[in-house]
Amino acid sequence: MGSIQPVRVEIPPGTPFTQVSHILDQHHLIGSEWFFTLLGRVQRVDRNIIPGEYELDGRMQPTEILNKLVKGEVYQYAITIPEGYTVAQIADILDQKRLALKQDILQLSQDPVFIQSLNVQAPTLEGYLFPDTYHFSRFTPPESIIRTFVTRFHNVMTSELKDRTRAMGMTLQEVLTLASVVEKETGLAAERPLVSGVFHNRLRQGIPLQSDPTVIYALESFDGNIRKADLSIDSPYNTYKVRGLPPGPIANPGLAAIQAALYPTQTDFVYFVARNDGSHQFSVTLSDHNKAVDLYQRRSISKRAS
Repeated sequence: MGSIQPVRVEIPPGTPFTQVSHILDQHHLIGSEWFFTLLGRVQRVDRNIIPGEYELDGRMQPTEILNKLVKGEVYQYAITIPEGYTVAQIADILDQKRLALKQDILQLSQDPVFIQSLNVQAPTLEGYLFPDTYHFSRFTPPESIIRTFVTRFHNVMTSELKDRTRAMGMTLQEVLTLASVVEKETGLAAERPLVSGVFHNRLRQGIPLQSDPTVIYALESFDGNIRKADLSIDSPYNTYKVRGLPPGPIANPGLAAIQAALYPTQTDFVYFVARNDGSHQFSVTLSDHNKAVDLYQRRSISKRAS
């Protein structure tokens, strides 16, 4: 008796049709290997099976299963890329889902020929893998997966956003770099334009951005706690020591962060500090900022000690 519950069956590339019949029989999806093999040959589709992973059950007729294999109606995995994930984190997701090897994604993301083929003018694809929910099937080439991410990015970057980029006197790489820093600095949608406004003020006034996330990006390993010594590392991503933007994005920003980078809130604020509740306290003067740092850092230390 055929399997009633849906079963996912993998047909690897290059699998002979007789082996396809054997795989289906092992999963109790067909009544006879011999009959299914004959059916494929009679219909002259035994060489037209598309490899992939299929969701099948034993209630399906052999002709129905065969038709599904020939049409390539493969099982699709939903993959959600969160806003602010790095290329390495995205590669981890794909690797864990067995959709691509992490090393392949990392290698392609730094391949200058492949990057150029995607119409991206940057040394790596950090910042260009747009966060969204995608659907991929097993055995999708890693090049196709990355191309899907970047195509989505190009679609999101409308002519209006490109015009705004030029009007701001920025390059696309600079916009994505700033957007990625904004993305990593705050998870509150309402704060993004204000955080962007602070960074624009700092860039304009020649004040270092002093952004912890850029330093974290430069660290070989990070345990969740940034230390004073970390702020002294020699790296173009250490925005405590280097003025201006880091050399490239530190993550892949979502649309809201990109819009915030291009449409910052007009403000006099040049400082902000975390309130430890997900929000930030913004200040105009250094003295006010130091008071806020003392207040919220002391409160945080006090809570941890109690």
